Amino acid sequence: MQERSDEELMTAVMTGDQVALASLVTRHHGPLLGYLYRLVGGDRQLSEDLVQETLLHVLRQRTYQAARPFKPWLYAIATNLVRDYFKSAAVRQCWREGDAEDVLLHLYDSEPSPEERALAAEQGSEVRAALAQLREDYRIVIVLRFYQGFSLQEIAETLQIPLGTVKSRLSVGVHRLRSMLAPVQKGVD
Repeated sequence: MQERSDEELMTAVMTGDQVALASLVTRHHGPLLGYLYRLVGGDRQLSEDLVQETLLHVLRQRTYQAARPFKPWLYAIATNLVRDYFKSAAVRQCWREGDAEDVLLHLYDSEPSPEERALAAEQGSEVRAALAQLREDYRIVIVLRFYQGFSLQEIAETLQIPLGTVKSRLSVGVHRLRSMLAPVQKGVD
């Protein structure tokens, strides 16, 4: 039996099919959580809350355009929720009041890793911290491309921007990320 596409499942969800909804949630929960986790700088609880908000938004839809690819649409909803969250006055005030050291400490994963993963965890934390320092438009494109495996066209559809803009943001973002991580890389060599 052939597995149904996301678009077919979403069409079924619009008719009240709970099994189709469960299939969509099962299929997209983990990757969406990973995307949001990277986007918000490693805050697991916030990431989980945003996944739930995204899925609730999908569930509340009255109509669905089956011709529009589901995955870019889902990630567009999630990305917009992150943008809305960071635009809120409470979050801006919190970031202004906290000093830079507290913010950087918050970005690191506080759970201890096994010895054999110590170096990889340290490098991962440094990459997360560097990603968090990038401008939002560059960070979103990099996370969608390298962590979520989106094609350039899917990124353009998700963010509703021209393909050329995606390529430009990806190029600039990768260049800036490399320059931020260059001192770390020299320390490893």
